[in-house]
Amino acid sequence: MQTIRIISYNVNGIRAAINKGFMEWLATNPADIICLQEIKAQKENIDFEAIHALGYETFWYPAQKKGYSGVAIVTKITPAKVCYGSGAELSDAEGRVIRADFTHFSIINAYFPSGTSGDERQTYKYQWLDEFNHYISKLRNEKPNLVVVGDYNIAHREIDIHDPKGNKKSSGFLPEERAWMDNWLSNGFIDTFRYCNPATTGAYSWWSQRFPSVRLQNKGWRIDYICATSSLTGNITAASILPDIKHSDHCPVQVDISFP
Repeated sequence: MQTIRIISYNVNGIRAAINKGFMEWLATNPADIICLQEIKAQKENIDFEAIHALGYETFWYPAQKKGYSGVAIVTKITPAKVCYGSGAELSDAEGRVIRADFTHFSIINAYFPSGTSGDERQTYKYQWLDEFNHYISKLRNEKPNLVVVGDYNIAHREIDIHDPKGNKKSSGFLPEERAWMDNWLSNGFIDTFRYCNPATTGAYSWWSQRFPSVRLQNKGWRIDYICATSSLTGNITAASILPDIKHSDHCPVQVDISFP
């Protein structure tokens, strides 16, 4: 059996993460494929030689706006093909989706929009979710084995957020967003963490930076996911969250997928 470990990690600025020890962590060989969101950097801003020296290839899809958004895939397994963007104009301008095709599956690394800055971005978030659904629906006809990772910016259920009552009107936990997750998971996708850890509480991947004590007290949200099509159910062997990795206001989430 070949086991492939996949990590999804919103680094909240790759340069800031590097200053906090990201490269030292990468040197520990944490996964075969690492999908990064919110890289906030153009390719010329990063020392790729140091990453490549660790045995990783890098595929970079920054936003057109400098210092904003962007996604990347860092991998020790050479993909057969890499596709940049989803075909949705504003999403692609903001560098939100990158896809890599491997032998047994394709990975879509996505940075879902946040609606926390106001009504305009919340409205766009709903538009993006519709566009992403359309993109994935078409892709599944061509690539039936999909792993869709990233910062979804949605806490799905009450178990996924430290204060569900206090946040019922907060972007990221709105009824419409949670309903989108319901629909997503009822349409042939598995939340791999919940599949492997159905009753685990206090498992969060993001903590607000407004108050330093929030992370210490584990008052977080689980908004980072690795979802897989149900065709891969039998291949999922483990899934976990790594809250002790602290280069960002998020932490990495990971899954192990095995193939004969």
